[in-house]
Amino acid sequence: MKRFWQEVTLDAERGVRLDGKPVRTPGRLPLVLPTDAMAAAVAEEWRAVTGEIDPRAMPLTGLANAAIERIPADPAVFAANLAAYAESDLLCYRADAPPELIARQAAAWDPPLVWATQRYDVHFTIASGVMHRPQPDATIERLAVAVSTRGAFELAGLSPVVTITGSLVLGLALIEGAMDAEAIWLAANLDEDWQAEQWGEDALAAQTRAAHLAEFDAAVRFLSLARR
Repeated sequence: MKRFWQEVTLDAERGVRLDGKPVRTPGRLPLVLPTDAMAAAVAEEWRAVTGEIDPRAMPLTGLANAAIERIPADPAVFAANLAAYAESDLLCYRADAPPELIARQAAAWDPPLVWATQRYDVHFTIASGVMHRPQPDATIERLAVAVSTRGAFELAGLSPVVTITGSLVLGLALIEGAMDAEAIWLAANLDEDWQAEQWGEDALAAQTRAAHLAEFDAAVRFLSLARR
C-alpha cells in the first residue's frame, strides 16, 4: 500500500487518524494507544511514511497492533509462551571453559539472577554446557505469574526483549527497572562478543545483530512510552 493521506492526527481517545479517518489494526480494530507519548510516537511513524508503507520502518505500530489485537485474543497463552523462556533461560547455561569466559559470564549474569532470586523468591539451577537442566517447578510458576499479571502493552514490548535475548530474567529486569537496556543488550550478547574477540566478526552475523538491535531498541522504547 502506498501513502494516500495528507494529514495525521490524534483524536480524543488517542486514536490515530489519517485525513480524519481512524487507522485500524490488520484485524480492523481501532489503533488507540494507552498514553499520550505512545500515541504521538505512533502518529509520527505514519507521518514519516513516504511512498509505500514498510512495516519494518514502523515497529511501534506493529507492537501496538499486537497489544490491541493479538494479545487480548488469548492473553493467558501469550503470557505462557513468554514464561516458557524461564525453563531454559540464557543466564543459566554457562561455559565450562576457558576461565576468562567463565568469569565474564559470572560477572554479567550472576547479578540479574541474584536480583530475580530476591525479587520473586525463586531458585535457579545453573548448568555448564548446553544440555537442558530443568528449573524448579516453583521458579517456573512464580515467574509465570510475574508475566501473566502484565497488561497487553507491556507484554507486547516484553515479548521481543525476551525472544531476542533468550532470557526471561533479563526481560523482567528491564521492565522492572533493575537493569538498563544497554546492560541487558551486552549481557545477552556476551557469548557472541567473546567469539568475535577470538575469531573476528562475521559479516552476516553482524547484519543479523544489527537487525536484532533495532528490534530490541524499538521494544525498549515501546515499554518506556507505555508508562508515559
